[in-house]
Amino acid sequence: MAVFRMPNSPTHYVALGDSISIDDYAGGPGCGGAALLFANRDEDFPEWRGRDLRSVEPGATFSLLATDGATTRTLLDAQLPRLAALEVRPALVTLTIGGNDLLAAYGNTRAARDVLARVRTALGRALPEIAGLLAPSGRVVVGTVYDPSDGTGDAGALGLPPWPDGVATIAELNDALREVATDHGHAVAEVADHFRGHGLLAGNPARREARPAERGLWFCNVIEPNAWGAGGVREAFWAAIRPGDPGTR
Repeated sequence: MAVFRMPNSPTHYVALGDSISIDDYAGGPGCGGAALLFANRDEDFPEWRGRDLRSVEPGATFSLLATDGATTRTLLDAQLPRLAALEVRPALVTLTIGGNDLLAAYGNTRAARDVLARVRTALGRALPEIAGLLAPSGRVVVGTVYDPSDGTGDAGALGLPPWPDGVATIAELNDALREVATDHGHAVAEVADHFRGHGLLAGNPARREARPAERGLWFCNVIEPNAWGAGGVREAFWAAIRPGDPGTR
């Protein structure tokens, strides 16, 4: 995959989707994964100094349109109209979506399979609309969805009812996200891969602190990225737009 290069100014970055991209659980404005991709917090992540969109493209701007609890319906009905209403066409759009759709069917594998089909269809509708609103040479990056159990399936340790098919269903969701994104010619940010080992295997994802002492724990409130998890989201985005950059996986 070619290294992402910003088109001529004005450069604008838009983050769409759900709470994987927002600031709220990571500590406030500027702390979320999308915000870090735009402008690193050098005091928290000194190793990322100079490795953000604002540094590689001075004058870049950012719109955070992702919202807490967003589903594919939110994306289609609320976020895409807001994207279309922007006065500038974005050079880069990141999208994290599908996790809340699946969460609504938690514990019911048959219902979850129906949800996966709807996510696939909705994403297939959304991506052409997003592409049509991009600046020339603009790019779209679709993120995968993490598993706070770290593949263990130990829902009880997360304070959730058991769901034996949960891990496999998240994997199916991610396969669908990857397939639809690549079918439309877009990059995939492997958020799920970056988060592996930073959930239940690293501590208690149900903790509420945005900035726990254990920097290896990337979750709070079970399913939300904390401050350190936001750094992992940013890392996945950066790897998708600048593959091969030193320090990314």
